[in-house]
Amino acid sequence: MLPRIKSGQHPPDDAGPDNTALRDDLRPAGPDDSHAAGPPASRAAGRVRPSLVASVAGWSARHRTAAITGWLALVVLAVLAGAMAGGQEARSVDPGEAGRAQEWVRTQHSGDSIRENVLVTSRNAGETRRFADHAELRAATADLVAELRRAPGAVRDVGSPLGAHGARWLSRDGRAGLVTFEVAGPDEEFRAHYAAVERAVDQVRERHPRVSLAQAGDHSLSEAINDGIKDDLRTAEATSLPLTLLILLVVFGSLIAAGLPLLLTATTVVAAFGLLRLVTRWVPFNSAASAIVLLIGMAVGIDYALFSLRRVREERAAGHDVRTALGITARTSGHAIVASGLTVMACVVGLLFTGVDVFKGLTAGTVLVVGLAVVSAVTVLPALLAALGDRVDRARVPWLGKRRIAARESRLWGRVARAVVRRPVLTGASAALALLVMALPAFGMRLQDAAVTASLPPGTSVAVDAANEVQRAFPGAATSARVVIARTDGSAADTPAVRAGVDRLHQRAAASGGALREPITAVPVGDVLVVRVPLAGAVTDPVANRALSTLRERALPAAFGPVRGVDYAVAGKTAMPHDFTERVRDRTPFVFAFVLGLAFLLLAVVFRSWTVPLVSILLNLLSIGAAYGAMVWVFQDGHLEAPLGFTSYGGVVSWLPLFMFVILFGLSMDYHIFILSRVRERWLAGAEPRAAVVGGVAVSAGVVSSAALIMTGVFTVFLTLSAIEYKMLGLGMGLAILIDATLVRGVLLPAAMSLLGDRAWHPPRGPHRPRPVPAPRDRPAAR
Repeated sequence: MLPRIKSGQHPPDDAGPDNTALRDDLRPAGPDDSHAAGPPASRAAGRVRPSLVASVAGWSARHRTAAITGWLALVVLAVLAGAMAGGQEARSVDPGEAGRAQEWVRTQHSGDSIRENVLVTSRNAGETRRFADHAELRAATADLVAELRRAPGAVRDVGSPLGAHGARWLSRDGRAGLVTFEVAGPDEEFRAHYAAVERAVDQVRERHPRVSLAQAGDHSLSEAINDGIKDDLRTAEATSLPLTLLILLVVFGSLIAAGLPLLLTATTVVAAFGLLRLVTRWVPFNSAASAIVLLIGMAVGIDYALFSLRRVREERAAGHDVRTALGITARTSGHAIVASGLTVMACVVGLLFTGVDVFKGLTAGTVLVVGLAVVSAVTVLPALLAALGDRVDRARVPWLGKRRIAARESRLWGRVARAVVRRPVLTGASAALALLVMALPAFGMRLQDAAVTASLPPGTSVAVDAANEVQRAFPGAATSARVVIARTDGSAADTPAVRAGVDRLHQRAAASGGALREPITAVPVGDVLVVRVPLAGAVTDPVANRALSTLRERALPAAFGPVRGVDYAVAGKTAMPHDFTERVRDRTPFVFAFVLGLAFLLLAVVFRSWTVPLVSILLNLLSIGAAYGAMVWVFQDGHLEAPLGFTSYGGVVSWLPLFMFVILFGLSMDYHIFILSRVRERWLAGAEPRAAVVGGVAVSAGVVSSAALIMTGVFTVFLTLSAIEYKMLGLGMGLAILIDATLVRGVLLPAAMSLLGDRAWHPPRGPHRPRPVPAPRDRPAAR
């Protein structure tokens, strides 16, 4: 244990003056920063000017009312600005050919092509009669077609087994029929038209109780996904907040201390979403991204408050008054918070290298919520702590509060660190080997988005269950490819020559060996023609991708190549994820290079070392690789399906690995910078490298474990949600954070730092500044 400084004692800075304001602001330790001090004569004389973080925090502590009122005013203004923002929200455009087709349709003023399908089958599971011989199926189909056409202007382009080319609307075994139709627009009348469709289907279902009518299509599946996302978000919010409060109570042992991080995090998230409503006028932002931004906001907001509160308690336990404790916290934990926040924001900017619109909104949301979390941690939190003083530890939890309120070193992590530094090669190699073994399945990762029918488990949605039924009888019909045909001169594409091309497409489908299916339909949407082509396979699997390639590379050129003055592009449930995955795969190396290079530069500035950034990057890659491997083993290979409540579709969501890499690389710097800052404080104070490692880990790993437990708990909530994408996110992020805060920061980091010794802190060039060496009687020893 390093000798403590008495209250009011101000030893000079160990490291000497810094050359740049940036280094001074991000410097982990400064005057009065360390509890450890060598003899006064051994320290460099003089004091450095206060850093920006310390100045801001000091002003907030002195002007508590102004700081708290200013923060609340910022939150209120952000909410009001978002509520008053007018105009159309920015729309995302899918990458590649699918995005081009999407834009052609959007430029039309007559609405979109919304196609629904109704599968007509017998409720008798053992029925063997074919549709043509089944009077009741035929009667129900005729009734449905008549009822749909009876609704004035609600539908168009109705197709059925009873109409022209009726065989195209019969399943291959001939036992099921399909009724397809377009729900008419324009947009302002669409809801009324869709409601009329639902009433028609319900009425026919009541009149024919022995016939099954399963409806699935563009709108019904879209609504099912949106409803699923909303339900999942409500579940996540209702579960994560009480869980977080419970963990904070255990960590702090006081209701007031536990409530402060939640209060700051809640106001931070509210302000961020208020500002996001302004940003969405220029940057596309969807509901799925909002869940992720909420998670990140909760994670960093609670982490930053936790680090500051823990340091203030530690300084108060050392005998400092509240004001001095807040000053030391600002110069140490405050600097670490700013550095880690900048790292998170800088890393997430790497997502912009993909050029994908959905990542733009996610980047904007993450930058806003992390930036506001940093601002709250260095402004309003010091003001609240200065106002509360020792009252922050009131309302203690019985049997727990007294032990938790005392700021002590972690005995567990202290023992682990001492064991590691005694045998750094053995312990470090063992931990690294374990992570490498966990990472092995990641080399077989296959990026594949989940189809709508695979995203939600059976029984979750009527529309998704109906789509599965349609898929079995008419593969690809419920989620068919959308071929958008436009004339290059901007005139109407629905011409006899184009219709002749559609007829040739029917012939190409018949000769495709089952890759392209029927029924193929074509409807005009404004000046473009939208042709629906069902594809073989499970929408997003390799079979469907090969069918998409057949359509794009062979069938369409053969069908529409002879038609002059037209262009075409393919969108749909298969094309969009295929093009998205291709774009992400092509741009991933640029994102990785940006994030790794930027992280290296930021850590080099913070710690003025080349070895620390290199070690940090390697350790982060190990923990992320292990999380990748676990995610592949569980979701792609199909292990733990029953306990986790999902059905494997043989892939990993295409955007998730890249997103995890960027976010985890940023979030892990919270822990990394926090622990290394404490180690460096002790090294600058004169401790031997291994003693500095043990002391730094012992005093910081406990709070890091607590922060990781909160973050892991929040992400683990996503395992309980319905969508498989959220389950993957929850497992991947939660496990990576848990590994990072325990095995990596508790074992691998101490092992690496003890092996590097003094070399870890040498400047990149030139002779390093000598650090003071305490007298033998003051030399710190590992406890």
